[in-house]
Amino acid sequence: MNNFDVVIVGAGAAGLYGAYNLNGDLKVLVIAKRELTLCNSALAQGGIAGVYDSPEDSPELHKKDTFVAGGYENDPDATEVLVTEAHTDIGRLIELGAEFDKQADGDYHRTLEGGHCRHRIFHHADATGYEIETTLLRNVSELDNVTIWENALVCDMAKTATGFSFLVKTEDGFETVNCHFAILATGGIGRVYEYTTNSAIATGDGIAMAYRLGAEIKNLSYIQFHPTAFNNRHTRECFLISEAVRGEGAYLRNCHGERFMHLYDKRLELAPRDVVSHSIIFESRRTGSDEFYLDITHKDPEFIKKRFPMIYKNLLGQGIDMTTDYIPIFPCQHYLMGGIKVDTYARTGIDGLYACGECSCTGVHGNNRLASNSLLEAHVFSRRAAGDINEKAADAPKAFAPHTFDTNEGAPKMPEGFRRKIRHIMQQDYFVIPNVSGLMSGLEEVTDILEVLDSGRFELSRDFVEARSLATCAYIILKEAFSICEGKAEIPNSPKFEKPD
Repeated sequence: MNNFDVVIVGAGAAGLYGAYNLNGDLKVLVIAKRELTLCNSALAQGGIAGVYDSPEDSPELHKKDTFVAGGYENDPDATEVLVTEAHTDIGRLIELGAEFDKQADGDYHRTLEGGHCRHRIFHHADATGYEIETTLLRNVSELDNVTIWENALVCDMAKTATGFSFLVKTEDGFETVNCHFAILATGGIGRVYEYTTNSAIATGDGIAMAYRLGAEIKNLSYIQFHPTAFNNRHTRECFLISEAVRGEGAYLRNCHGERFMHLYDKRLELAPRDVVSHSIIFESRRTGSDEFYLDITHKDPEFIKKRFPMIYKNLLGQGIDMTTDYIPIFPCQHYLMGGIKVDTYARTGIDGLYACGECSCTGVHGNNRLASNSLLEAHVFSRRAAGDINEKAADAPKAFAPHTFDTNEGAPKMPEGFRRKIRHIMQQDYFVIPNVSGLMSGLEEVTDILEVLDSGRFELSRDFVEARSLATCAYIILKEAFSICEGKAEIPNSPKFEKPD
């Protein structure tokens, strides 16, 4: 029988770090939807923000920057936890073997990104997420109490008298997994859009399951569109040009090759992401063109190659040498600020259920995430979740009460086209500057799709599970956005520009 003390759904930074911090006498299962490094954590380029042995910086300054970027909609208590405990988890990652870049004097090199008033981002060249993810995998794989299932799809979950049950589809068939505590660390919802920087697994599965279970979902319409995704106009998954490129002095240019940020915000290229994305859309309307570029050609070529080796290599593969050429960019769906509502210990409103990382809503990001706070949030709150479980585990029941799931054996396949239609609706009606007039019709279409998927009995394939998750998330997003926008000309949580003098 597949009985565990704790089941963690998701093997990104939040899931793995949570597993690492659980007591060694707890039996833990980590479920990875696909291969272990296919997750948004591994794609994170910029770094992990935090004050660590930095006399010229302070948690208070970090908190202020986080509040400014988040439009002052941030949760004060959660943000205080984030910035004051950053040193604990950055230090722990260093102890575990994460190799952050250093300067010639041996001190850590801290870079600057949009919205930060200090150089406080620890990084491993431009592949920080992959460095952290592989470091955690090495350490968690050595733990005797942790089992990792790879290429395992969680199809459903249920609350039981003794905890939770999960229906998991593996290469060998369906398995029922039981536990006393559960951590959802399933990442974001990027695949609800036609174009996203997210990996293929980002279909909002954990959010959809928690919603069906009765957990509160908060601020799901608070979606961040990264201003500098590589614009190749062909691929659904858009390669990200890190915030750190602008942090190192790159310029934004319009279709005429002109810098334009001075028309919109006095912070220029270092304004927060939502401000820059909105500025690009405004400039696109002004010029009648969607051709935009990132230009770092004025910097030393050897510095660029050393500082951004992955970006440099990937762009060369597209025929662009970033040391001499402008980089085509355009805003793209990137991150989710809302999600499953949790407290400062990542506890949901359902006893024993926790949510960490991008699928959760801790409130630290407000309506716009400050660059490089995501990896920090994943570590701080998954550690706190593990600590809370460690304290409660001794009082957990010894028995398990499995739930019986219907595997829909012999059911027909889901009709094609649902996912494509959802992506089109979201891209048209809720991208950067919402199409307020189209929200209601989009919501009606998504509601119809969700009703078909919820009421129909279809084969429990990956396509069906992900389509149902996407439809659920799109429904919540559009319903929330329509409620906010109803009777208004624009969505209220618009970015806070600092107008040029």
